[in-house]
Amino acid sequence: MFPFVDGFHWSFGHILFLSVFGGVLALIGITLMVSLRRSARAALSGQSEAIRWKSDFHDLAANELSCRHELAGRVEHRHCHNEFDCRKCETHPKLANAAATSEFDVSTYGLSYPSDRLYHRGQTWVKREDDGTLTVGLTDLGQRLMGRPDSVELPAAGELLHANGQGWTMMRNGARVRLLSPVDGEVLEAGGPDQDFYLRIKPAGAQANLTHLLRGAEVSGWVRSQLERLQILTTPEGAKPSLADGGVLMEDLPKAQPDADWDKVYGEMFLEP
Repeated sequence: MFPFVDGFHWSFGHILFLSVFGGVLALIGITLMVSLRRSARAALSGQSEAIRWKSDFHDLAANELSCRHELAGRVEHRHCHNEFDCRKCETHPKLANAAATSEFDVSTYGLSYPSDRLYHRGQTWVKREDDGTLTVGLTDLGQRLMGRPDSVELPAAGELLHANGQGWTMMRNGARVRLLSPVDGEVLEAGGPDQDFYLRIKPAGAQANLTHLLRGAEVSGWVRSQLERLQILTTPEGAKPSLADGGVLMEDLPKAQPDADWDKVYGEMFLEP
């Protein structure tokens, strides 16, 4: 017999129901706690990446800080002071529609920079797909800088990435290269060097804000500056430049220039001072 409580008779069914109901509430509570902990870790991770990038940016050499509008020839000389994030720059909208004068052709060195993509200064590109997702890959120059990587570490599906935080890493001849994520979002799929992309990403928010990425004449000016810097970094003092073969940039630069300081080259070219 089950006891009466205030005139109510507790049956086995009542007790079973309350036990199941209590278990469901406990499960909901645990799920909420796990979700909150994950959200907190993601927020802390984003803050950590932002702090690291801010520090790295301010360690860059002065000749690496050219504003995108200088690269495009819209202004004669201007440095960026916003960590290459035009989304928070008050001047960018005023200059964006000004005529560009850059005439450099990236195909001069056999390089391919398709116009349907946007470019991050860390040597990655972004393509907005019809379904709203973003495809991310390594630029042509970035591929030639790495040649055939010895190993690649890609984030897992579901992992959250932050613009200018770590996207993925690659190893070549003992040098570890940290590729910066060009966008904020959740990883949907990982590719790799044997595919035509490295990441597919669901952007944060309803629609990705890609204002900070280079496009058009800005790309030409940026690639030109990158080639000039690369020539300096890989040519020993007193030696003849040898990055190009018959006017075309070599495909595997570490193999072609084994004596270069590739830790330094990678640090500067992939924005890791």
